[in-house]
Amino acid sequence: MTHQNTSHILMIRPVRFAFNEQTAVNNAFQQPGSGSGLQERALQEFDGLAALLRSHDVQVLVVDDTQEPHTPDSIFPNNWVSFHSNGTVCLYPMFAVNRRHERKPHVIERVRDSFKVRHILDLSVHEKNGLFLEGTGSMVLDRAHRIAYACLSARTDRKMVEEFCRKMSYRAHCFHASDPKGAPIYHTNVMMCVAKTFAVVCMESIKNQAEKTALSQSLASLGKEIIEISMEQMGRFAGNMLQVVNERGEPLLIMSDQAFQSLTEDQIQRLEKYNPIIHAPLDTIEQYGGGSARCMLAEIFLPLRG
Repeated sequence: MTHQNTSHILMIRPVRFAFNEQTAVNNAFQQPGSGSGLQERALQEFDGLAALLRSHDVQVLVVDDTQEPHTPDSIFPNNWVSFHSNGTVCLYPMFAVNRRHERKPHVIERVRDSFKVRHILDLSVHEKNGLFLEGTGSMVLDRAHRIAYACLSARTDRKMVEEFCRKMSYRAHCFHASDPKGAPIYHTNVMMCVAKTFAVVCMESIKNQAEKTALSQSLASLGKEIIEISMEQMGRFAGNMLQVVNERGEPLLIMSDQAFQSLTEDQIQRLEKYNPIIHAPLDTIEQYGGGSARCMLAEIFLPLRG
């Protein structure tokens, strides 16, 4: 049986982090801006999160991005690649043209140095047909129960969710979620986190009552406590958290300082029943990149090399 969590994480160290106009068209979390200090501040935040994880005995594989081609969002690898326990590496079709360049061969080669890759499932061919699925941003995977939760948007096509599920032996659970202005939420992992024994969900963002009920019932049937967050908390990246385990198998919940500070005492107590919370300042990355801690972490479930 596949475990829900791993102690092995891939992170891509940015070299030219910047506000990406191509993704801003449907990422309401991004705020436009520029300046010579963006890369330096993003790098400081990146290094801080990587060091925090390592200090808690999480195995972090850091791969440096390349100057060319310019990939301003390379810090968010979980959108273009996912790694699975059967040895499969999945590559995904990306909405923004400049994000497609993030699929750099040297990253996969670095992963191959330590892990066994048996098969590459390349879904990126669907980009030419305008069909997109941005990895574990678009889908929040319950790996143990093989369910892919996905809120549909321009970046998360139902047909693509179903194709991933068919080829990877998952079951699709699709629904619709929208932000306070009524726009579709661009990635499922900003409104939802599925951990081993709990789920954090912004139920308020799901307007269709039948879809809301179906999601609650699905999570409850798996024995997960549902911890709801508000729309305002979602806007502060409280949904963008990830449960990992360290080398000793102890669970940890990772999020940003902003996300942690948005939580109520009751929510923190409920989360800490299951795992310590560790958090780091990611203000620059969140403001200009429109993603947070979970987006920066690509979980590696591949078998280790001898």
